[in-house]
Amino acid sequence: MPRTRTRVRAVTLTAAATMLVAVGAVSYNASAAELAGGPRPRPVASPSVIDPPAGAVRLGSYRVTRGTQTYTCTGGVFTGASVPEAKLAGPGGLLHHFKGPSWQSVRDGSLVTATKTAERARTGTIAELLLTINSHSGATDGLLAGATHIQRLYTSGGVAPAGACTDGTTKAVPYGALYVFWRK
Repeated sequence: MPRTRTRVRAVTLTAAATMLVAVGAVSYNASAAELAGGPRPRPVASPSVIDPPAGAVRLGSYRVTRGTQTYTCTGGVFTGASVPEAKLAGPGGLLHHFKGPSWQSVRDGSLVTATKTAERARTGTIAELLLTINSHSGATDGLLAGATHIQRLYTSGGVAPAGACTDGTTKAVPYGALYVFWRK
């Protein structure tokens, strides 16, 4: 009986290995054919209207891990102005994004505040932006100390609620984005 089990296992393993090799060869050939005959995929570029200035060097990219845009009802509708509140994660650690708009490094306390320079509207989500940093505070050698510009890219959600509302009420709307920090 043990010899039969050993033979069955050996045959099963051999068959499985043969299948994996066959599937791998077909998959590899199909991928090579797709690349040879068709256009190569290109990375998604940011729209030129919100590109940082020529010569800017990227400091890091930070993804919103949890974020909201909060709107206040005025005149029976939620206004276009919003207040951000977000946690971002990236190569330098965690950032806190809040009213100002401001960004602060959780690790070293460096803080920047920025002003919108350009925007690109997107259907069904908040706009992508280029912001120019107008103030620095906190750690002078901190993570954000040398930053001059910020891009908000690949946005999702965050749009003001539609419909009537009661003046003074607020509504926090979840959003996502990638923030890229630049130095000139």
